[in-house]
Amino acid sequence: MEIKSYLNKQRDLVEQSFDSYIPATEGVFRDHIKALRYSLFAGGKRIRPILCLAAASAVRGETATGNDLLPVACALECIHTYSLIHDDLPAMDNDELRRGKPTNHILYGEAGAILAGDGLLTWAFDLLSDTAYGNLEPERRLRIIHVVARAAGSLGMVGGQALDIAHENTTFPFETLQTIHRSKTGALITASVLAGGIGAGADVQQLAALKDYGDQIGLAFQIVDDLLNATATTEQLGKAAGSDIKLGKATYPAYFGVEETRTLAQATVEMAKTALSNFDHKAEPLRLLADYIYTRSH
Repeated sequence: MEIKSYLNKQRDLVEQSFDSYIPATEGVFRDHIKALRYSLFAGGKRIRPILCLAAASAVRGETATGNDLLPVACALECIHTYSLIHDDLPAMDNDELRRGKPTNHILYGEAGAILAGDGLLTWAFDLLSDTAYGNLEPERRLRIIHVVARAAGSLGMVGGQALDIAHENTTFPFETLQTIHRSKTGALITASVLAGGIGAGADVQQLAALKDYGDQIGLAFQIVDDLLNATATTEQLGKAAGSDIKLGKATYPAYFGVEETRTLAQATVEMAKTALSNFDHKAEPLRLLADYIYTRSH
């Protein structure tokens, strides 16, 4: 399997599904929906929905990537995109570029951007909970909603972002940095993997392995983000390079230097792949995704 072809195929599958699930820019709410859709369709790797589908395939084979889990996959991307809109706001990271395009608040104003993010977050739970979307068993659907809500909220992504902002321009233990990374970025990545596993009917042992895998690649993803912010250009990133230093954020390169951080990121990816040792060839996309997370350039 070639990872680039796989990613392109799965990305197309997810993006084609968005039009079926996301409201159109018409009617009295069209301006709000336009702002919402702007960020959702502004590009992106779609890693979280692809991880969801890949985890399902690891458990149940290719049939698991059918219509049942596509709404879940799309909901995960809605949550991720909402978080990016809010992260870019002047009160947060104050970024003007995202994926090489103006950030949402630059085009639609701060209020419009806040509401676009709110709309995406709540629409995600509409997708997850509406039985018209996907033929998931009620118990599995409820478990997925719980896992995603916990990961996206105050004990996960939101809490991690709050910690990140609170500790700007301060000195704090490395353990706090790990907590920020595992919460701010890692929690939703782990939830994406678990959602796919739950939807495909994974057993207790399989879910434990998938959680371990998700925890490791979630941490690796943010470590690599730290590296790219310190070493890549604005053109490569599609957003302002060097912003972590400007905002006084603690990062892995700040603690360990660039080269040791690369070594730590690679070790984390290897631990993720080791977590999949009891899965057969159906988990190959997850293994390749772990390598991709380490080698990506943006």
